[in-house]
Amino acid sequence: MFARSLLTAAVAAVALLTTAFAPPPPAGTSDRPTVHASAGAVQGREADGIQAFKGIPYAAPPVGQNRWRPPAPIAAWSGVRDASDYGAACIQPSRAPASIYSSDLGRTSEDCLTLNVWTPATTGKAPVMVWIHGGALVAGSSKEPLYDGAALAKQGIVVVSINYRLGVLGFLAHPDLSAESPVGISGNYGLMDQVAALTWVKRNIASFGGDPDQVTIAGESAGGLSVMYLMASPIARGLFQRAIAQSAYMISTPELKEARYGAPSAETAGTTLARALQAPSLQVLRGKDAQELTDAAAMSGFSPFGAVDGKVLTGQLVDVFAQGRQAPVPILAGFNSGEIRSLRVLAPPAPRTAADYEAVIRARYGDLADEFLRLYPSSDLGESVLATTRDALYGWTSERLVRDQTALGKPSFLYLFDHGYPAADQANLHGFHASELPFMFGNIDRTTPRWPAIPDTAEEHALSAAMVGYWASFVKTGRPEAPGAAVWAPYGTDEAWMAFKAAPKAGRDLMPGMFDLHRAAVCRRQALNLAWNWNVGVVSPDLSAGPAGC
Repeated sequence: MFARSLLTAAVAAVALLTTAFAPPPPAGTSDRPTVHASAGAVQGREADGIQAFKGIPYAAPPVGQNRWRPPAPIAAWSGVRDASDYGAACIQPSRAPASIYSSDLGRTSEDCLTLNVWTPATTGKAPVMVWIHGGALVAGSSKEPLYDGAALAKQGIVVVSINYRLGVLGFLAHPDLSAESPVGISGNYGLMDQVAALTWVKRNIASFGGDPDQVTIAGESAGGLSVMYLMASPIARGLFQRAIAQSAYMISTPELKEARYGAPSAETAGTTLARALQAPSLQVLRGKDAQELTDAAAMSGFSPFGAVDGKVLTGQLVDVFAQGRQAPVPILAGFNSGEIRSLRVLAPPAPRTAADYEAVIRARYGDLADEFLRLYPSSDLGESVLATTRDALYGWTSERLVRDQTALGKPSFLYLFDHGYPAADQANLHGFHASELPFMFGNIDRTTPRWPAIPDTAEEHALSAAMVGYWASFVKTGRPEAPGAAVWAPYGTDEAWMAFKAAPKAGRDLMPGMFDLHRAAVCRRQALNLAWNWNVGVVSPDLSAGPAGC
């Protein structure tokens, strides 16, 4: 009842999209297919047997007085809507530093709540994968060439990729916003966008050949975080049947109204930002230019996260999953061996000497220090610092997810992407963050301009083909299988996992002791009311006084 009431107040209005039908449009040509969806008629493009429909709106533009409101229904359109190109990317900082992930996203706009569909256009109902892009909830877009869904669709699934509000426009909480909400909450607008997109899929995807009762949510990095939020959220329940979380990070998140775990409440953070922006009212905030507002918020240090509001998110992720209150669905989860090699800003500087390192670790980890130093020894300080942050964010989270879903009786599959190739290894980026994406999407030739170039060799294509097969198979059946590749056993089978190196290779008991150490550290942080994120290793708070039971 609780989830139903929130959907009524915040998201379910998107269902109105299906109440008005467009008049019958003219038939499409062979390369310009037309789909008569209940939300409206769209005309896309077809190539190599795959039909693509891009830039389809799933909610009204959240601009003006609709800024910082739940996604609202969009008026049904008449005639045929051109769906041959992507919609605008959502507003994001214009002065982001250049990196291997940088690309030209073209036009950005607040009118960005669109999605894209790739379908094999077969008769019947194909399983569906809904892709949620990463970017720290600050940046990114569904129009990245890397996310083109054609190769996966050729495996017999429908692929959907979505945009959602980012940064301050997607995650600002404020007392005045909560006061104007019928359910007394604010923030989490980007998450509500994701739910609205899933609602659209539920009601429209059958027109594109998809099965609305066989939906897999999938995402990497902040997209993986979003997958966990959706698994934990009561308003998303029933909108998906499987989950894929790549390089997800189960960190502490702000509470809407209370300061906890070393962070101010989300409403306090919003009030502080409004003051810094010299915006004394919502009217002033809503009147600001969206790009200028986004840039100013980023420069002021605003960090977007989901907020525990009792409605969209009912608790910290670690608690929801520990209590078994998350969606009981099969999961595929994993991380990369070199996650932090391309995200060194998340890792602290290495101490000057091995003795300094050991002294700091013993002071901060107490009785956990011996195990910490076994896993992250002082003999190679640089690598140990990188591995500590990797495991505290991504490694521990991945194993936590497959353990918890296994405990719910659901097939769960763990992987480690540990693949290197000359350009990446020469740049000291072996297995870097997101480096699995070109392989699992089948787009090794469509990376961003600064991405270490993947060789056009039979070996690289074979690895990609295997990963495309595993991912598509999981979307279809809940079990990852690839023709001619290693058998991927569920985690519940002797803590099984799959290594992606030059080729897939099955293993048992990934990084013994890693999960237990970080589970204990998080447990102590909760008991001591401390944050858990990338403040680990030599920059960890003192955990020596934590309860021995952790």
